[in-house]
Amino acid sequence: MQAVIMAAGQSTRTWPLTLTRPKPLLPVMGTPLLELQLRALQGIADETVIVVGYLSDMIHERFGDAFAGMRLRYVEQREQLGTGHAVLQAAEVVQGPFIALNGDDLYDPADLKRLAALDNAALAHEVDEPERFGIFEVDAKNRVIQLEEKPQQPQSNLANVGAYKFTRDVFGILETLSPSPRGEIEVTDAVQTLADRDAFYVVRGKGYYLSIGYPWHLLEATAYWLDHFLTPTIEAEIDPLARVNGPVHIGAGTIIRPGVVIDGPVFIGENCCLGPNCWIRPYTVLDNECRVGHASEIKASIFFEGAAAPHQNYVGDSIIGAHANLGCGTNTANLRHDQQPIRTLIQDKFVDTGRVKLGAIIGDHVHTGINTSIYPGRKIWPGHTTLPGSAIRFDITQWQE
Repeated sequence: MQAVIMAAGQSTRTWPLTLTRPKPLLPVMGTPLLELQLRALQGIADETVIVVGYLSDMIHERFGDAFAGMRLRYVEQREQLGTGHAVLQAAEVVQGPFIALNGDDLYDPADLKRLAALDNAALAHEVDEPERFGIFEVDAKNRVIQLEEKPQQPQSNLANVGAYKFTRDVFGILETLSPSPRGEIEVTDAVQTLADRDAFYVVRGKGYYLSIGYPWHLLEATAYWLDHFLTPTIEAEIDPLARVNGPVHIGAGTIIRPGVVIDGPVFIGENCCLGPNCWIRPYTVLDNECRVGHASEIKASIFFEGAAAPHQNYVGDSIIGAHANLGCGTNTANLRHDQQPIRTLIQDKFVDTGRVKLGAIIGDHVHTGINTSIYPGRKIWPGHTTLPGSAIRFDITQWQE
């Protein structure tokens, strides 16, 4: 069987992280999203067609033409004209029934296996706030009656999560569809066409489903992965005066100096350098070649490859981009004084993150000056610098090479 992964979009909602990499390469516990999807498809698909567009060379360079015995093929979506348009790009290379997946979601392999056993079906998960999703109305046999986007009066709590099993008939349907009100060819319109023919079903998800719509969802997916998939392994040099508590992975070549305290669950990659006298708190991930130095405290945060907090830094509930460096005394605030959920600016609109604690989202190659203070939920675009003593009250969105 073949699978199709829709991975062409630019993903402006996850800026600044996706200004310098395509979204499928965002890491969860040190592993790109796309690799986790390919792992979930093992034993189901013998070939996966990846629909690429934005920064596609980075995806091809990372994965090549095969993954763990699975053939990989790439087709280009030159204009991002919707999910249905993305699926259509695979029409010439798909030979029979196939699975189609959103490129920014993580699915339980057992759910995908059950989905693969049917034709013309979608994976659905029960959700607490159905008005925020596309919702399936189904009959007693799980046959779809209607798929309604963000209904004001939901008929169920079965949300569409962007995982489908189609026959090749879907390509003919997609070719006849008119653009939606937002000017795109929607795969959900093809689903409704099949439902109108009494020919589309849902498979109710029993395992995990994690969607990476905004940067802070990467923190949530990482926490889930640490709780469920962390294999405690220590391959590092640890000083006798350091302490490691709970489930922790530490990669080869990493040095743990005196006075370091690591409280799991924590994942630390290869060739990192920690200490002396720093604290790595639960739900932190440090990718390869990261540095955390004297008197720094890192809590529930993600450091991309080569990121550094080398001197007297507090980093809480934050994401620090690749090769970013936090100057001495740079601190991220992650809690409002009134303890209300943190709002952050996305595409010129403030979005409620639903999180009481959220720190900074910092792009690649950012260097902060000493004693920089960053307000909760603020973002700094790649390559930027701050002056000593800066207070970052608003996003810094200039992109400096």
